[in-house]
Amino acid sequence: MSSPDPSSTAVGVRCGSCFSPYPELFDRALRAARGLQELGVGSGDRVALLLRNSIEFVEASVATVPLGASKVPINWHWRGEEVGYVLADSRAKVLIVHADLWAGVEGSVPDEIAVIVVPDDDREMSGPPAGVVWWPRWLASYEPLSELPQTAPASIIYTSGTTGLPKGVVRAAPTDGEREAMRDLFTALFGLEAGERTVIPAPLYHSAPNAYTNAAVLRGMHITLMERFDPEEFLRIVERDRVSVVQMVPTMFTRLLALPEEVRSRYDLSSLRLAVHAAAPCPPEVKRAMIDWWGPIVVEYYGSTEVGPVTLATSEDALAHPGTVGRALPGATVKVLDPDGGELAAGESGEVFVRHPAFSDFTYEGDRRKRLSVEREGLISCGDVGYLDGEGYLYLNDRASDMVISGGVNIYPAEIEACLHSLAGVRDCAVFGIPDEDFGETLAAHVELHDGASLSAEDVRAHVRERLAGYKTPRVVELVDSLPREDSGKIFKRRLRAPYWAGRERAI
Repeated sequence: MSSPDPSSTAVGVRCGSCFSPYPELFDRALRAARGLQELGVGSGDRVALLLRNSIEFVEASVATVPLGASKVPINWHWRGEEVGYVLADSRAKVLIVHADLWAGVEGSVPDEIAVIVVPDDDREMSGPPAGVVWWPRWLASYEPLSELPQTAPASIIYTSGTTGLPKGVVRAAPTDGEREAMRDLFTALFGLEAGERTVIPAPLYHSAPNAYTNAAVLRGMHITLMERFDPEEFLRIVERDRVSVVQMVPTMFTRLLALPEEVRSRYDLSSLRLAVHAAAPCPPEVKRAMIDWWGPIVVEYYGSTEVGPVTLATSEDALAHPGTVGRALPGATVKVLDPDGGELAAGESGEVFVRHPAFSDFTYEGDRRKRLSVEREGLISCGDVGYLDGEGYLYLNDRASDMVISGGVNIYPAEIEACLHSLAGVRDCAVFGIPDEDFGETLAAHVELHDGASLSAEDVRAHVRERLAGYKTPRVVELVDSLPREDSGKIFKRRLRAPYWAGRERAI
């Protein structure tokens, strides 16, 4: 890899100060494929990737394709036991890991798994850790593999494990029709076509950015990987690389909007033609502000690792139907069902069940029972609660697992969080259930304030009390400097809830 020449028109993958044109990237990937083959990796096998966003992540991902193997991206924030569980559960044959992460997981890696360690940067510096295979030397020792099949298994993404241990989503091999339909969907929804230029601001161990990047590589798009999301750096990359399409999450919008106006106006974003977002609720006022800034190029979809995208909301939809996540994509089915499986009428809340025919069926690695539990009559639940309006627009109330039952009354924290987002001074918030002797559960809100904001707990309670039913007012309010988050921006509610439920036999 070499430092990028700003005047160069070469197309490839850039990350930090490194740039790899596609011919070079594919040469290295095929050398890695040959090396993996020598380690016994073949069709149906799994290769685990414990890597930060990097060119090596892309090379290792491409390397699995000619072998018919699956890549298993692992959240690099996870601790040794968590990583060890995924390695054992996925039956990975090889682990490719960044050098600075290796020490934290070494004791949890099964002995039978081959380990290849990637330098923290492009230089070997002090050399590899003792007794491991060093990625640069390993690659250099092989000639590129010549066999190239036309298809390969999808990545096996492990769920975040908000309840119980994480489960790997293993997708069945697509039919020719499903493969063509998926390609058409990715082109239409995400703008993934040769000639487009994109930036990846989210971690590649997550489902959506992983699939998005893999598709962009297959189309030969110019890609810039962000090692971590920084709002002003994102704007600088869009201007410098003339980024045309991007996939994001709402927290990134919030952080971009928090930049001073003089910073936001400093960058030329005229190359952007499509900004797609998903993964978490986007407050209507944030969506409106982004459309005012970027124009009607902001598009939202709803889906999951298991089912892919199933709805679409254009900018026009968002302005006309604030809070919606859109209507069903062509061919997709979206239904809201009651606990008995009956379809609910417009405006009635229940569990959301969906399916898109472009995506092949899936299972959870080693857990057929869980797979069966999320299906009703061929439709799959993403674990969300919501309702459809009379025009078929879907609105989400909450996660089914986040619902709080207080004194027999169902309370959906997302509704209260949306209310708190309209309170001046609130940057972000998390509402969840905590134990209560009389009602079983009551509400707590942890509220992250903007710098310089001066709000009290009673200010927060009063804001909710004035706008929602009294029983939706949080009894406990904690004002915090920051909320625990994943790299994607999702809040770790589990970490917030845990201290309140510690030492109890139940957690609901």
